[in-house]
Amino acid sequence: MKTVKDVSEITGVSIRTLRYYDEIGLLKPTELTEAGYRLYDNKALEKLQEIMFFRELEIPLADIKEMMENPDYDREQALSAQKTLLEHKRNRLNGIIELIADVTKGVNTMSFEAFNNEDVQKIIDHTLSCMSKESIDMQVEEYGSMEKFREHLSSGFANEQVVADLLKWYGSKEKAMEAVMQATGDPGEIKEEQEENEKIYRRFMAAKENGDKELEHSAVEMLAENYKKMFALDNARNILLDLAKEYLQNGKLAEVTDSQFGTGCSAYVAQAIQGYYGV
Repeated sequence: MKTVKDVSEITGVSIRTLRYYDEIGLLKPTELTEAGYRLYDNKALEKLQEIMFFRELEIPLADIKEMMENPDYDREQALSAQKTLLEHKRNRLNGIIELIADVTKGVNTMSFEAFNNEDVQKIIDHTLSCMSKESIDMQVEEYGSMEKFREHLSSGFANEQVVADLLKWYGSKEKAMEAVMQATGDPGEIKEEQEENEKIYRRFMAAKENGDKELEHSAVEMLAENYKKMFALDNARNILLDLAKEYLQNGKLAEVTDSQFGTGCSAYVAQAIQGYYGV
């Protein structure tokens, strides 16, 4: 048997809180000594641990008491649900910590300055410089002239959603411009990044088949690193969450992904990404 002081030292729950739990009937002591001191056995400590898990999820004491007094209350089922919810909470906090780390490194994550015409033309000039002559000739033939092709490229920046996504992914116009200017259009580099993506998606499917959460978790981390490399990002959280959203809409991208890696791949990757970031 443990005294209230012993329990407090073991669990970190204050003596005052333990007394309050007794008063409201949430956690009664196993027995009282003749002098009125509370004593707790191992079963009571296990119950206290469950209460502490619920409190980490910010569930009100009255709701915890109601759940635990329900005749259908299943301890193992409750622990499993608590584990899942706490993992989501941890992952959400991990995402916030990543953003804080970016801010402390001087990354501007909240700038919404739009691209002006000079910015757009600079991006187009760099894009054209990275394209092969054959590719440019094909596009000019399709659009009728170089001027029309440039107008087509410029039109993307008239799409408010596209611009909003870029600013969200990079944190500022300046970071987006910097990333674009780093692009070389090197086919070998692009092929290497695509091959890495394929390896990662096969890893996702192995995790799906075996129900391996650790493998799934590592696959999301690898995908984030590859996306940071591919798009010169400081943080891949937003772009991966947008990818997950796109997959769950069951559009063309999800169809292509499932066709290449197996039925259900896109939905599984989407859920893995959202789970990793606590969404």
